[in-house]
Amino acid sequence: MSAVPPQAAAFRAYVEPEIEVLLRVGRTLTGNSIDAEDLVQETLIRAWRAVGQFDGRYPRAWLLTILRHTHSSMHRRMRPDIIEDPASAKGARPAFGARPSESPEDSVMDNTLSAEVGAALSELDPIFRTTLLLVDVDKLTYAEAAQALGVPVGTVMSRLSRARDRMRKALRARGLVTQGDAA
Repeated sequence: MSAVPPQAAAFRAYVEPEIEVLLRVGRTLTGNSIDAEDLVQETLIRAWRAVGQFDGRYPRAWLLTILRHTHSSMHRRMRPDIIEDPASAKGARPAFGARPSESPEDSVMDNTLSAEVGAALSELDPIFRTTLLLVDVDKLTYAEAAQALGVPVGTVMSRLSRARDRMRKALRARGLVTQGDAA
């Protein structure tokens, strides 16, 4: 029996426990499961290559940084094709994050939020919506969300506060929350 190579042991110890978090954050960044899986796959490849140089401290923050850089890199590479004639759009590559078709998982997740909450969430500016989803839905800490977004922790706290306030106002306008329900 041969010993486990150090790279494989480090990957197993530091990376594998964080895959679910990477998938959740990936779904938040890309907007769908298919692109999130591609993003996480590329992140795992990059983590495998770099795990030998990783010092073992804060693996989640390290992986979220790789994820963020990978997302930026993939987003930069995947530009939508310009189509002169929409009838000739067969085989054209969609922009990164575009939903070609809704998967059954996406359909179930979309139906779990009420239409009003979903509408209020979709009305939020993307920077506020992403921050709210990372912290309140994906359950990342402020520091982890800051790492994923590439911003300071204070910025995450500020955006989250504004996002929650805007959600309360939107839900109040729809009659779903009264003044006393949410402070």
